[in-house]
Parts: sequence; C-alpha cells; structure tokens
Amino acid sequence: MEEMYGIKYAKPEVVLLQETGIGVAETAARTCYDSFSNSENDVVKELETILPSAQMCESLNNIEESQLLDDLAWTYFHHSILEHANLSYLIRGTSRGVLQEHARHRIQAISVRSTRYTMSSLINAFVASKQGGGKEFFIEKVLAFDMFVTVDEAYNRLEIGGMHEKLDFQSKQVENFYELAVAKSSLGFLKALQNKPQELYDALQAGKKKRNVGDAFKHIITDNVKVDMVVTFNLRSLKNYLTLRDSGAAYFQIRWLAQEMMKVTPQKYLDLIIKKK
Repeated sequence: MEEMYGIKYAKPEVVLLQETGIGVAETAARTCYDSFSNSENDVVKELETILPSAQMCESLNNIEESQLLDDLAWTYFHHSILEHANLSYLIRGTSRGVLQEHARHRIQAISVRSTRYTMSSLINAFVASKQGGGKEFFIEKVLAFDMFVTVDEAYNRLEIGGMHEKLDFQSKQVENFYELAVAKSSLGFLKALQNKPQELYDALQAGKKKRNVGDAFKHIITDNVKVDMVVTFNLRSLKNYLTLRDSGAAYFQIRWLAQEMMKVTPQKYLDLIIKKK
C-alpha cells in the first residue's frame, strides 16, 4: 500500500505467465551474420549444419546468456533482434487510468477484464437498494467487492455514493431501466421480493446475468476502478515500456506496475533491455 497526494492506494500484483527465452533471438541474429560457429552456446553452433530437433529447440529456449545479443543490444543497438523474444504477464488490480496509459504502447497484445460483461453484481446491488435498502445498502454491498485501487474506506464510500446517485438519476430518466439492468428471466423477482433488498439481491445474484449489462451503465465508474489484464510484449517493446514507465516522469500508478513487472522478469531479459548502473 502506498499513499500519494493524501490518498492510500493498493499496488498491482503481477505474475509472469510465459517466456519464450532468448535462444530464438540469438538464432535470428546468427542467421543475419551467418555466424553460428562463433556462439558460446553449443546448441546454436549445431544450427550451422542441421535443422533443430524438438530436444534442441528446448535447449535453445533454455539459453541463459548470449554475448552476441549483449553486443547487439548495448554496442550496436540492433534492437530488432529482441523482437523474437516474448513475455506474457497476468496483471491484477491496476486501474482503468493505467489502462489508458497502457494503450499508448502500440506493440503489445492486451486482453482486459470487460466492464460490458462484469458489472452485474454492481447493478444488482443498486436494483436491490431500490427495494428498501437505500443508498447505504448499495454502499455496503459495493465496498465488499474491493473494486477500487484506493483503499481509504471514507474515500471509497464517496466513490460508491456517486455511482448510486448516477444510477438513481438514470433510473428516473429511462422508462425501461429494469429491463436494461437485469435479465428477462429475473424481472419477476422485482415484484415477488418487494421491500426485501437482501433477498432480492441474493436472487438476482443467483439468476442469469444480463448480457452486455455494461453497455448501459459503464458511465458510472471512474479511472479508480480496478482492472485485470494479460499483456504480452516482445522484448524490444518491453524495453520501451520499462524505460518510459519506470521513470519519475511517469504517472505514479503505471510506474508501480512497471516496477512490479520488472520484479518478475528473469534477469536474462533485463540484462538486454535495462542499462546496468
């Protein structure tokens, strides 16, 4: 947990899901220069005369060091070779604000938790609050979701209260509000469980989820909301990302994320993209 500008924040969590190794990158470089015999890695030397077997490919992907890649990265700045190595990260608990920053890095594969499909519990809490629970019922339910990167309860209550007010305003403007909010098969619960907010909430949670529920309601959430994502970078793009985002000039939340990504990135990759101090 960190405090910035008077607000306490939770830091994101990161796991490295997969790495392709640096052997393919060295193979690509040796192909350019036809210099397989100069490698310090025996499996690379063998590629001069034979096509690799499955066992050789496994050995290739387990290479820990390559002098050629080091020279190309730091002496000749031939960074296109680094594009042959890829790493994928699972990121939990960063913010929608960080997601906007992330999108500016063009060369990455990114899959993000969708608000279109994952807002049902939030909307169910509001619908139930309209049956006698009121705003406080909604706030207590949503607090339990742990959906913000901020961890100050008083601040998060303000966030959630604001969401309730937005939904309440919308519910008075849209004639078919409840048809937008819950699945058709659950509409009967609203009449059967009038003035029973907890029972209604439980029934809605157990029922079928409204498809694309976020289409009508995603305007209520802010950049403070947590998102989970999987991102895949090639090593050249990761170099660009970490150089820019592990910087004092970077937005503090994405700087935290870059630092967590660096912690789980094996040293053999960092040696090729982070300048040694």
